[in-house]
Formats: sequence, structure tokens, C-alpha cells
Amino acid sequence: MRHGPILLSSFVLFAAACAHQNPVSAKVTAVDYARAERFLAANTAPLVHGEMSRATWLTTGRLLYRVSVRGGHEYMVADPTTRTRAKAFDHVKLAKALSIARGTEVLPLGLDLRDLELGENGYWLRFESDRQRYSVDTRNYEVVKKSTSSLPRSILSPDGRRAAFIRDHNLWMRDVVTGHETQLTKDGVKDFGYATNNAGWTRSDTPVLTWSPDSQKIATFQHDGRGVGDMFLVSTQVGHPKLQAWKCPLPGDEHIFRIQRVIIHVDSPRVVRMDMSPDAHRSTTTDHVAGRNGKFLDVEWSRDSTHLAFVSSSRDHKEARLCLTNFDKGDVHPVLEETVKTYFESGSRAANWRVLNESNEVIWFSERSNWGHLYLYDLSSGELKNPITSGDWTVLQLRRVDAKERMLYFTAAGREPGDPYFQYLYRVRMNGKDLELLTPERANHVVILSPSGEYFVDTYSTPVTPPVSVIRAADGTLRTELEKADISRLLASGWRPPIVFKVKARDGKTDLHGLMYKPTLFDESQSYPVLNYLYPGPQSGSVGSRSFSASRRDKQSVAELGFVVVEVDAMGTPGRSKSFHDAYYGNMGDNGLPDQITTIRQLTTRHQWMDVDRVGIWGHSGGGFASTGGILRYPDFYKVAVSSAGNHDNRNYEDDWGEKWQGLLKRNPDDTTNYDNQANQLLVGNLKGKLLIAHGTLDTNVPPSNTMLVVNALIAANKDFDLLMFPNRGHGFGNEPYMMRRRWDYFVRHLHGVEPPKQYTIRTDTRRRR
Repeated sequence: MRHGPILLSSFVLFAAACAHQNPVSAKVTAVDYARAERFLAANTAPLVHGEMSRATWLTTGRLLYRVSVRGGHEYMVADPTTRTRAKAFDHVKLAKALSIARGTEVLPLGLDLRDLELGENGYWLRFESDRQRYSVDTRNYEVVKKSTSSLPRSILSPDGRRAAFIRDHNLWMRDVVTGHETQLTKDGVKDFGYATNNAGWTRSDTPVLTWSPDSQKIATFQHDGRGVGDMFLVSTQVGHPKLQAWKCPLPGDEHIFRIQRVIIHVDSPRVVRMDMSPDAHRSTTTDHVAGRNGKFLDVEWSRDSTHLAFVSSSRDHKEARLCLTNFDKGDVHPVLEETVKTYFESGSRAANWRVLNESNEVIWFSERSNWGHLYLYDLSSGELKNPITSGDWTVLQLRRVDAKERMLYFTAAGREPGDPYFQYLYRVRMNGKDLELLTPERANHVVILSPSGEYFVDTYSTPVTPPVSVIRAADGTLRTELEKADISRLLASGWRPPIVFKVKARDGKTDLHGLMYKPTLFDESQSYPVLNYLYPGPQSGSVGSRSFSASRRDKQSVAELGFVVVEVDAMGTPGRSKSFHDAYYGNMGDNGLPDQITTIRQLTTRHQWMDVDRVGIWGHSGGGFASTGGILRYPDFYKVAVSSAGNHDNRNYEDDWGEKWQGLLKRNPDDTTNYDNQANQLLVGNLKGKLLIAHGTLDTNVPPSNTMLVVNALIAANKDFDLLMFPNRGHGFGNEPYMMRRRWDYFVRHLHGVEPPKQYTIRTDTRRRR
């Protein structure tokens, strides 16, 4: 008689324990959302200590960097010659001085210093903080607050004496010391101005130009937007909306941006116009002619400032021509040319070609062998002298040319065993001999070379192992151990690393690599819906960097709600062979989706706890395009999709993107086009599952008309769907807590079949949680 109540109580306790531990329970509660929230970067990053960031080589040959510690960050300085490291300054004294200067408390471990400079003798600091420039005497920690300069966005000359900027469509120059201004050009007008920074999808007031080493000349262009179509957006507000209007060419337009190349002499202002037809607004590495801080891409001055080299790219990216011009005459001499069937690229996010005037040679990058490699050419004849690298692996970035020793330093991937996306640093002689691996650890290496080339910082890690930072000599010899990240507090919080996996691609032969995220309260006896995160390419993949990160977006967080999250770099993404990258050239609607699906099917065969009948998909921007495409092209596989800021028809996106990856727009006699195979609005009749589609109303990158095309077609097809428009938001609204919460809710509601907690608030302020 006494045993009955005891057994019943035990059963109740067991059931309660299962309900607490089982992430796929009948309810998903606010407690589950709170657990998910703990795995966002704002909460996990403070739990990683000893992680280096913002590393900068000083002119003294020392290294300045920031390192994470419990409660915040500290700034350190390391000397590779003495093999020492120490705090860069007194954090307590600086925080106290800044607190007085600002009138608000600044914590010693909460210093956020940008563009930090450290005096050679250590007696002064200069930096930007809280949008103000400061100078500090470290002998007494007196702070001088400098007001923000009234100078328009400008580019400083190599000698630091002159700053070039745009005014009224012309290029001007200001003497930094005296403030005297000189007008360098006079014929710039609206839609035909000098150094204009507008690619359609992005624009800036910073000019696009490259100074000569002697600070006497500027290489730039006159930006011809005459006849180019306009883009319009309007704000949401009480009363009359404000109109944004700018020039933005689209695929198939008769007129796109053209650049008329010029060299400007600054001492006695004179414009030398190059003797050539205008170039299409194109570069060999990105869909803009401007790089970071307005640097004119694919342009290189000789060291003596007498010659300028540049690469001219065709509108469809299939032809690239290296040319030389004299600084004073403007005559143009072609050196070599490469033509490809799809698109030519000169490197991974940076051009790998170099002109070596002193030895009359050219280093050229090509994927002609199906792999990205370096080649040495004669500058005068344009004849190939010898391949520099070769093999079934790819050079990513040429980082340094030691002309005296005839040695090249470069990053590459795919040569070492293991993950083909791990990046390593190598060196090789220009004749192709003596190839050396300088970073031997089986990991992803992020390298920062010193200006002298004598040393380099090497930070290596994997998605599942924390980073180690060291200084190595040029030959790879370990010089100084800097930091080794400690993730013990992260692990104690319940964090678990993603699972690295390998599967076969759609062809059944090619290896694909990805990451999988399981709930930390995982129960292998349960069946979990699958969520497929993707960014399809072609300029990057889903996984991103192979370096360690405590949080990769909110993938682990959403897994905590009772899902298994899968991401894989499909065919059609970069970083491997040319044929791998070209997999769906001319058919962007493919988006790597066949590889995403075969990946999930293989994983669900391996793991019985993955439910292949409950699969959702999500992505932002290109991922928004692909996720909508997924549920429309494969309606029997993907049951739920959340799509944000998608470029759903690239005829409504900027010209360079579509024309590079899809080809030039061609219209057939029946009024169909070669762009129809990528247009999501033409597929809305296939919708069976649940679709949440979202966009920002002031998205200047991917204009909201892209989403409205799909919405209009869905309405015409009498399809049910959900729409979120974010008023006055640009392209980055996908990171907003509200969008994140609505995405979580959508998957919980339609894949778990339960109601999520009502209006859960995701917090992003972590200052009190450290």
C-alpha cells in the first residue's frame, strides 16, 4: 500500500525532468527563448578571453593590438626584436582622463580606441573615441580634445601634406598644414564628375583615387553617368516623404557608368586624359572600382611615380587587359590580355597582379588551369617567362613581393590535407622554386605582415578550436607568443562548438564542407526539424570564415529552440577551383540549392534524429533570394522559408552583379530572356509551404522593388504568405532583434506546430552581464 504513491511521485518527477530537458516538447516557452538568447554574440563574446583584435604594425616595427580580458579589453604592444609584450599605456589613468574630458564615466577595460597611434618614445597617444579625436601626453595623461574636421571626406597623400576631396563634382586639394585649397579640375558637372564614388548599389562622398608615391600626381577618372537610369526611394514619416534619387544602372541598360581615366598633376594643376575609350565601371575583384577608403582598384603606380599600370575590364567581365601609361603623355600601351568564357577575377578580394618596372616583369594571376595561380611575364613583350605556382589548389592573395630576393609571399587554400578552405601563408621564388609553407598548424591562418616584411602576425584557429596569436619571422620561425584564447567560461556557460561535416555534392563526386548546430539539450531519441541557413554565392559561401567564432550569427540560438541547423558551401561558391565556382554561371536561380538538398538528405541518412520531412530555409540578401527560390523551386522539400532583403530578380539589382554572374541580358523573339531562369516572381505558382518575406523600405543596396515583384505575383496567384516591411531601414535590418524574433517565431510555429511565447524581447545590451 505504501509503494503506490512513491511510484507515482517518481513518475511525475521523471516526466517533469523530461519536459525540462526535451527541446522538442509540446511547448516552446520563454525559458527556451532565453536560453537561445544566451548564445548570441553579445552574450558569448565577453566569455572569451585572450582573443586578439585590431592588430596594427607601428612605424617603429612594434605591434599594437587589443586583447579581450574579463570585463572588457586591454591594449598591448609587442616588440618582435626583444620578444617582449606589455600594456601599451596605463588604462586606469587614461580612463580617468577621458572621463573628465567627456563628463561621463569611462571604465579602464571599456576603452574603445579607433585609429590608435602610439608615439615612438611612448610619450603620446592619438586615437578616435566616441566620434572625437584625442591626443594624450602619457607622461601626465593630459587630454587634448580635437574637434571633428570640417574637411569633406578626403584621401591623404603619402607624405601626409595634402588631402584630395570632391566639391561640386570637381576634385580639390587642401594643404593639411596651411589649409590652403586648390581646385584641381574645373570641367566636372552633375553626372560627369571627377572621382565620383557611385556603383549604384553603394555610394559615398569619399573620392576614388590613388596618389603617386611622390605625392605629386593622382590617378582617377571622370565618372560618366549621363543617360544612366535613376533609382528612387521615399521615407516613411508624418507629412511629405523625403525622396532619395541617384543614378543606378541595371542589367541590360543601354547606358551604364563609364570611367574616363585621367592623371592629375597637383602642383600646377593639369589633367592628362588617357588616350583610350572610356572603360565600363568594372574591376577584377569586386563590383565597384573603389576599394577600402576610396582606393582606385586595379591601378598601380611605379615606385618612381613615372608610370601607371591598370587593368581594363569589359562590361561582361570576360576580358581583362593590363595596360601601361606615362604620367605626362597619356599614351596607353597594352601589355597582356586574358579572355575567359565566364568571368575573369584577379584574386580573392584583392588583385594579385603586380608590375615590376625595375626588372621589366609582370606577375599575373589566372585560373586558366582550373586553379588560381601566379605567372611571370616579360613586361615589354607580354610573353610568359614561367609559371610561379601550380597544382590542384588555389592562390588567394599575393601579400608581398620581395623584388631584391625575388621572393613572393601569398596566402592559399587547398594544398594542405583537411579542410580545403583553411588559409595558409607560403613563399616561393619567382622562378617557381623553393615553395615553403610558413604557417604549419592545421588551421585557418589570418596573417598581418609588417611593413618591412621582416615579421608577420599569425592568428590561427578552426571553427571548433580557439585562436592562438604569435609573431613569426619571414621564414616562418616562431618569434613571439602573443595570446592564446581561453574559452573556459564559454564552455561553462553550456556552449558547444558546431559539428564539422563533409558530404558529396550533387554530382556524387565533389566534396562539400559545412557546419551543423545541435541544441545543447540534445536528445538523440527525439526527431528534430532541420533549418538550412544559406548564402549562395557567387561571391561568398554560407559558412564564411573558418576561423573560430563564439557565435556565428544566431545559428546556435535558433538550434536551442529544438532544431538542427545546417550550413554548407555549395558548388557555385568561391575559394576552390574555377569549375567549382562556375557551377551555375548563367543560371543564378540555381543558387546551389541542389547541393543544399543533397547535403541535408545525406545528413538525415546518417542521423536518424534529423527529420527530412520538416525542413525550413532562411537567408538574407543573396540568401533571401535563395531561400525564396528554395521554397518555390523545391516545394516538396522546403516547408517553411524566411527571406529578407532578397535580390529576387537581378534585372532589378545593380548591373555589375547580374552581368558578371548571369551574363549580358539577351531578349529572345518570344520576349523571354536569359534572366528568366533566376526570377523568383515567375515561380510563385509553386508555393505550397509557409513563406515570410521581408525588406527595408530604404534599402539602397537591394531596392525593395525586388521583394515587391514577388509580393505582387503572389497576390496575383492568390497565394497566402506573410510580409514584413521595415520602414526607413536599409540593408542591415536582418540583424535587428525584432526580425530575429519573428524568424524564430515563424519556424517554431510552422515546423514545431506550436505557438511561440508572445512578443518575446531579445536584448542586445550586455554591459551588465560581463
